[in-house]
Amino acid sequence: MSPSIQKEIETLRREILDHDYRYYVLAQPTISDEMYDKLMVRLIELEHQHPEFITPDSPTQRVGGQLMKEFPSVMHAVPMLSLSNTYSEDEVRDFDRRIQKSLGNEQYRYVCELKFDGIAISLRYENGSFVQGATRGDGTQGDDITHNLKTIRSIPLRLRQVNKAPHTLEVRGEVYMKRNDFQRMNEERQLADEKTFVNPRNSAAGTLKLQDPKVVAQRPLNFISYFLHTEDISLISHHENLRLLRELGFPTSQHTKLYNSIDGVIEYWKEWERRRDELLYDIDGVVVKLDSLHQQKRLGAVAKSPRWAVAFKFASRQAETQLNVIRLQVGRLGTMTPVADLEPVFLGGSTVSHATLHNEDYIRELDIRSGDIVVVEKGGDVIPKVSAVVKKKRPHGTKPFKFPNECPECRSRLFRLEGEASYYCENSDCPAQVKGRIEHFASRGAMDIEGLGEAIVDQFVHLGFLKNCADLYDLHTQQSVLLSLEGWGEKSVQNLLDAINESKKRPFGRVLYALGVRHIGANIAQLLVDNFPTIEQLIAASENDLQSVQGVGPRIAKSVIRFFIDKHNQRMVHRLKKAGVQMRSTKKHVRSSQQFSGKNFVLTGTLTSMTREEAKQKIESLGGKVVSSVSKNTNFVIVGAEAGSKREKAQTLGILLLDEQKFLTMLQSE
Repeated sequence: MSPSIQKEIETLRREILDHDYRYYVLAQPTISDEMYDKLMVRLIELEHQHPEFITPDSPTQRVGGQLMKEFPSVMHAVPMLSLSNTYSEDEVRDFDRRIQKSLGNEQYRYVCELKFDGIAISLRYENGSFVQGATRGDGTQGDDITHNLKTIRSIPLRLRQVNKAPHTLEVRGEVYMKRNDFQRMNEERQLADEKTFVNPRNSAAGTLKLQDPKVVAQRPLNFISYFLHTEDISLISHHENLRLLRELGFPTSQHTKLYNSIDGVIEYWKEWERRRDELLYDIDGVVVKLDSLHQQKRLGAVAKSPRWAVAFKFASRQAETQLNVIRLQVGRLGTMTPVADLEPVFLGGSTVSHATLHNEDYIRELDIRSGDIVVVEKGGDVIPKVSAVVKKKRPHGTKPFKFPNECPECRSRLFRLEGEASYYCENSDCPAQVKGRIEHFASRGAMDIEGLGEAIVDQFVHLGFLKNCADLYDLHTQQSVLLSLEGWGEKSVQNLLDAINESKKRPFGRVLYALGVRHIGANIAQLLVDNFPTIEQLIAASENDLQSVQGVGPRIAKSVIRFFIDKHNQRMVHRLKKAGVQMRSTKKHVRSSQQFSGKNFVLTGTLTSMTREEAKQKIESLGGKVVSSVSKNTNFVIVGAEAGSKREKAQTLGILLLDEQKFLTMLQSE
């Protein structure tokens, strides 16, 4: 054992803890992400070399739990009571009158906090370290989800100012998801053809129930604290407790306020009902609490609710209106989403005239029909949805909705895979899908056509130059027309045409991924071309042939067959092949390497010495494999300039990060 190594490890942990506090609690970071990453990488390296110094509260141990088969039950030392709800000014004044009557002539104050729309949890700390976390459950006992909660970076694993902290303490708060994080996560899931979540709260709740902490670590969960309990020191007021929580390293709401009268409370409620959409997260009201802990104890609780606190809820974001007609909206990957066209109704600060109906099963379950009077809901940035039918107001003669057999845009036949909720249109020429499919085809991970971004695709589709991906390779015949367009010069046109021509060199695996076959990501595409090295062999493959490939199941096999059986897609593939796009796999010479063979690499950010495609080729030539996402099976993450979320995931999972220089050193040693 080396005292100097142990001292460096402890110093790194304190530095990282301090930077976490400044980032998550104070929202005042003092170092760049790059500098933070270097601290974390150094700590990972030292702990890897000296595992005897690893402690449970080290920042590197946020994802250290095994796959859980079940969550053990935890008894709460102090019951987690539920708040009674009030919805009007009169009701909250009644609450104040009861407080006044119970306390007599005593002075009292209220603390007002935003009511986060999240999941209540309890955290237990001993000797300054996080030892256990649990759900609320029935208020008396909940589920032990310690390993999942450790992955949330805003929950400290070790307290600040440990010497001032109580020996044992319990902290309570809410786990929640910010709306923009939720939306981004849903978009990523949709692109991966995975099921999307309904709203941030449901997503947070479902995530905390997952059995694998490594999956939880990939979800954008946050924590806010609002309760502190300990028997070790004397606590006087709730407002002071919030200050102490912040000092110990817990995030607390910056919008909490102290009031001497119920009038101030009501003004606070009105202000945040008006301003709720300014926040980055969902709230559904405010929480009003007596500030004095002594007074709280005297008032006690009735049933399962405290007498000294109340949830002052906002008015429901619901409204009744008429559903005029149900129509289908075609997504960029051909997903059919039924949408309700409504009589416009003012709801949640805006006028709503359309609402999602999710899928056929949802419509059938609620028996939603054109002409119905329906209940529409809206929360934060969540898309308005029809949540109920007012059947007693149903007009005479309405008919049950029947899902059409044809795409409303191109009249191609729709299909619904077994076990899936949505219908799809597989015609890649479908006008509603053209822009999205071409953008995907030209994207960096696919054909990587530099300069062909969303705005240009939109312009060319609008002008009629592009109706599917194959039309890109005929653009050279339109060169004179392109030169006549506003903003296009000879150099910019030639650069685009050169980039399109260069894309013909992309390997068959990239081409297959670029085609946008449902369920076919980059890795599955490569698996398929490794086993079916020509487009003709892939098209001719039966469902059984496809499923014989390790990693290809019934859903993927059916998707491949459906795509290539479509005549529009057959014509497009024929045109791409005729244009010179690679439709045949070539075997690569791969030599064995101790550093690379059998190892999984992830590339993130921009490399200065080579393109990411060149880096991928070098890794694969040495027996390594480049994967698109960070997981527990990743061995190295190569971090270039302006690296994104993959770097953070790697840190969370304790995966070794390589900067460009370290990567080059590895290559040179080969």
